[in-house]
Amino acid sequence: MDFEYMEADNIVAASVKDFAEQYIRPHINEWDEKQHFPVDLFKKLGEMGFMGVLVPEAYGGSGMDYNEYINVIEEISKVDPSIGLSVAAHNSLCTNHILMFGNEEQKSRWLPELASARYIGAWGLTEHNTGSDAGGMNTTAVKDGDHWILKGAKNFITHAISGNIAVVIVRTGDKGDSRGMTAFVVEKGTPGFASGKKEDKLGMRASETAELIFTDCRIPDANRLGEVGEGFIQAMKVLDGGRISIGALSLGIAKGAYEAALKYSKERHQFGKAISSFQGISFKLADMATEIEASELLLRKAAWLKNNNKPVTTIGAMAKMYASEACVRIANEAVQIHGGYGYIKDYPVEKFYRDAKLCTIGEGTTEIQKVVISRNLLKD
Repeated sequence: MDFEYMEADNIVAASVKDFAEQYIRPHINEWDEKQHFPVDLFKKLGEMGFMGVLVPEAYGGSGMDYNEYINVIEEISKVDPSIGLSVAAHNSLCTNHILMFGNEEQKSRWLPELASARYIGAWGLTEHNTGSDAGGMNTTAVKDGDHWILKGAKNFITHAISGNIAVVIVRTGDKGDSRGMTAFVVEKGTPGFASGKKEDKLGMRASETAELIFTDCRIPDANRLGEVGEGFIQAMKVLDGGRISIGALSLGIAKGAYEAALKYSKERHQFGKAISSFQGISFKLADMATEIEASELLLRKAAWLKNNNKPVTTIGAMAKMYASEACVRIANEAVQIHGGYGYIKDYPVEKFYRDAKLCTIGEGTTEIQKVVISRNLLKD
């Protein structure tokens, strides 16, 4: 692994940072308070190339690698994690699923729309009765000539209301059969395809979350991604990259919270001196900084593996698990360092604290990451 970042990495990071300061920071509290999903912002992000980070230039994307992708998600999340979450979900789930498993016609049809953010993407695996147990899903697709009829619902879906296109994994075989599920692309406006109410969330409030509902939704077989029965296997491979996304999101939250706490600790004076000079505070900062370094090292190793087409499942799960748990601890300590001011919305750590928790849940809970890691260790 090479720890020297290329000049391109630094240029991308600086570009994203400037964008976030200009277009995101002034609106953080308003979007959070109103739970507003700023579609126009994502169109601007698309113009900058940040909505098709991993998509080859031939399909209208930026053609970047996973190191640059981490930079994009991290820099946005240091300012507003909810926007970072939506950028990550669009890139690593919906768009990446089509990139990885679509045929040439499908990639040419949908990737340019997604990479430019003319289309906002959603991805549906979770259902009301199935979270980690995705194999128990109830949403089905039944073949009808050269079409499929979809029935059921997906929940906790990012961009379910505003999204123009969704990749969904539904059951086409027996429940519990890992080869009994298939992936399809469903476009907004398709009869029988609708969204439910927006969830009222603790954090990540500017990232839209709602249901996808299928009522005798008829789609052509041309919208099927890969072979019948491959949907679950595809989803697990997509989530390998998705864990890098959530790790990057977690890293951004951790750095944002740490930097705010460090700044405050130098400015806040008690007993005649900055609170950063007290051992109780300085030791917290030392722990926070160390956990950030450890998170980034795991994440960069996962990116290196992904960039070099090497197995990434175990390290990706480790990176996601460690970085997400670390960002929760760091956000908690950032609030503690701020004292009473950390509990009010005038200071950014209150929002980092609320946003952080989702990272230990989304795209596989911490407990599921431990299952993935331990199975692979024992398999060897």
